[in-house]
Amino acid sequence: MGAYLRLLRPPQWIKNVFVFAGVAFGNKLLGPDGVLWDSVLVAWLAFIAFCAASSVTYILNDIVDREQDRLHPTKSKRPLASGEVTVPAAIGLAVTLLAAMGLVLVFGLGDRPVCGGIIVGYLALNLFYSFAAKRVIILDVITIAVGFVLRAYAGAEAVDVFVSPWLIVCTFTLCLFLGFGKRRCELAVIGDDSDAAKHRPTLAEYTPEVLTTGLNISAGLAIVTFLLYTVDPLPPAPFDKAKLMYTLPLVVYGIFRYLMLIGSGRITGPTDVIIRDRPFLLTVLIWVLVAQMIVLNTKPPPTDAGLDARPVVVDPSAAR
Repeated sequence: MGAYLRLLRPPQWIKNVFVFAGVAFGNKLLGPDGVLWDSVLVAWLAFIAFCAASSVTYILNDIVDREQDRLHPTKSKRPLASGEVTVPAAIGLAVTLLAAMGLVLVFGLGDRPVCGGIIVGYLALNLFYSFAAKRVIILDVITIAVGFVLRAYAGAEAVDVFVSPWLIVCTFTLCLFLGFGKRRCELAVIGDDSDAAKHRPTLAEYTPEVLTTGLNISAGLAIVTFLLYTVDPLPPAPFDKAKLMYTLPLVVYGIFRYLMLIGSGRITGPTDVIIRDRPFLLTVLIWVLVAQMIVLNTKPPPTDAGLDARPVVVDPSAAR
């Protein structure tokens, strides 16, 4: 049973917390009477559907990559690569998860067809990644980043929140940064270039210099787009977005902490950083706490129209 559970990769489900971005930044965590909105339950259903969809893609990916994974120092211990789980059993588990996801989409999110469509699109995107995109340099990382954007979009559609385009762009660039970091981790862990190419063909083309450039550019874009989100007045937010600018030191520290860790060869990717590195985890938790305090305890600034909405009356005699 433990091998089947590891095949689902529960630690990777933490990536699906992007689904809750709509609840968090749409100020729908608490209702007027101080209790949880029904939208929180809907967001959880979307989260469960994404966990099922992502586990299906992990299983299919492990089936396709089981030979290459046997060449990796840590991935060789995965259930399919090590032989603990057979391919037919893994396929049966994937079909069961697809059925569970379908039940959630039909009975839990049936009145939110856009959200359900995005989840199905996410599954299709990951199948495209497993069978094609992961073999193409740069496209592999872009596909991963788009998957995170779909999570955020689905969560927003689930709770009927319009998400700022700058927040979507920030999500994309941040996940692009994390994706380049994961490739850098793989190079650091495997070490020898020939072994890296056998494990993942794109690693033969990803050099440390290329990945460093991608990391630096995407990190800068993530910070800039985050700041643009905080100062952009449109669309109007239910809280004072400008106050989020005060969390910039936490954002910068988290990004540079991640940069410092990925070249060490001690971690395998973003999920490993969150689970194993306490300073990084603490930074994320503090940012989430401060951001929610801002969302729940601040009001949007008044607009110019709201300051004086009286019509201007012109005296015709003044023009004589």
